Amino acid sequence: MAFRRRTKSYPLFSQEFVIHNHADIGFCLVLCVLIGLMFEVTAKTAFLFILPQYNVSVPTADGETVHYHYGPKDLVTVLFYIFITIILHAVVQEYILDKISKRLHLSKVKHSKFNESGQLVVFHLSSVIWCFYVVVTEGYLTNPRSLWEDYPHVYLPFQVKFFYLCQLAYWLHALPELYFQKVRKEEIPRQLQYICLYLVHVAGAYLLNLSRLGLVLLLLQYSTEFLFHTARLCYFADENNEKLFNAWAAAFGVTRLFILTLAVLAIGFGLARVENQAFDPEKGNFNTLLCRLCVLLLVCAAQAWLMWRFIHSQLRHWREHWSEQSAKRRVPAAPRLAARLVKRESGPGALAASPALSVQPGGRLHQALFPESPASLQVTTKTEW
Repeated sequence: MAFRRRTKSYPLFSQEFVIHNHADIGFCLVLCVLIGLMFEVTAKTAFLFILPQYNVSVPTADGETVHYHYGPKDLVTVLFYIFITIILHAVVQEYILDKISKRLHLSKVKHSKFNESGQLVVFHLSSVIWCFYVVVTEGYLTNPRSLWEDYPHVYLPFQVKFFYLCQLAYWLHALPELYFQKVRKEEIPRQLQYICLYLVHVAGAYLLNLSRLGLVLLLLQYSTEFLFHTARLCYFADENNEKLFNAWAAAFGVTRLFILTLAVLAIGFGLARVENQAFDPEKGNFNTLLCRLCVLLLVCAAQAWLMWRFIHSQLRHWREHWSEQSAKRRVPAAPRLAARLVKRESGPGALAASPALSVQPGGRLHQALFPESPASLQVTTKTEW
C-alpha cells in the first residue's frame, strides 16, 4: 500500500511495483495537473481535469445562475477524480484500517471483509452527509413534485453535477482496486456485482436526466449500506455484538419499500403526466413509455434481487442459530449416562474395582463425564457477514 516504508524493493514498472506504489503514481499524476494551473499555457487544460465542464447561464427571477449539463468532457474530469479517490483510498487503508486490524488479529477472510467494510463505511458516511445536504438545499424533500416536474432536468446546479461525477469516479476506481488490493478470487464476483449495480444506476440517473430522483434513492440506499457495514465492523471487533444487524435488517426491508414506492410514483405516475413526452436525445428528453418501463424494470429487478439475497442470508443465519441452540441443549445428557453406568455395578467397592468405570483416562465413566471428542460440544460457525 502507498505511503509505507518498505525494506524490499521491486523492479521498476513490474507488477509488484505497480501494486505497492499505485497510490504514489496517482499522486504524481495529480500533482502534474495541479502544477499545470500555475502556467497560463497549460491552465486551460488543467481546468478541464479539475472543474465540471459545460456551464450555462440560466436566467432566473433574481438574475442569472450558472448551471451545467453533461457531455464527453466529463470523462476527463471523472478520470482525474479517479486518481484522487485512489489516493484517499490508500490514506484510509494505511492510517486507519491497517492500524485497527493489527490489534484485532483477524484471519485472512475476515481481514479482507474488514478492509472492504472499512472503506465503504467512510464512503457511505461522506456520501450520506453530502447527498442529504444537496437534497435539503435544493428543496427536493420539501417539494416531492420537483422530482418529476419540469422534466427533462438537463441543467444541473454545480453541487449536483459534482456529486454525480464523484460518485462515478468512486465506483470506477473500485474496479482496479480489486487488483491493487489483491482481493481473493472468491470475493471478486460478489464485489463486481454491487460495483456494476451502482455504476449502472448512478450513470443511468445522470445520463437520463433523472438526477433529482437518483439523489433521493441514493440517500436511502447509502443510509442502509452504512448501517450494514458499521454492524459488520462491530461484529469483527466483538463477535457477540450483533445488535446492529437487527437494526439493519429492519431498515433494509423498509428501504426496499420506500425505493420501490418512490420509483413507481415518480416514473410510473409523475413522468406519465408530464406534457412533453417525446424521445429527443439532443434535448435530453427520454420520457417515453418504453424508457419508463425499462427504468422501472431495472429498479424493481435490482430491489427484488437484493431482497432475495437478504432473505436467503437471514434464513441461513437462523438455521445456524437454531442448530447452535439445539447443540447446547444436548450437552447436559452426559452426567445422566454416567449415573446409569454407576447403578449397573453392585457392591460398595464396585466403582474402584471396575476398570471400565474408573475415572482414569479411558474408562467409561471418564468418557461419560469428560468426552474426549469435543464434537458434541461444538456449535455451528456463525455466519460470516
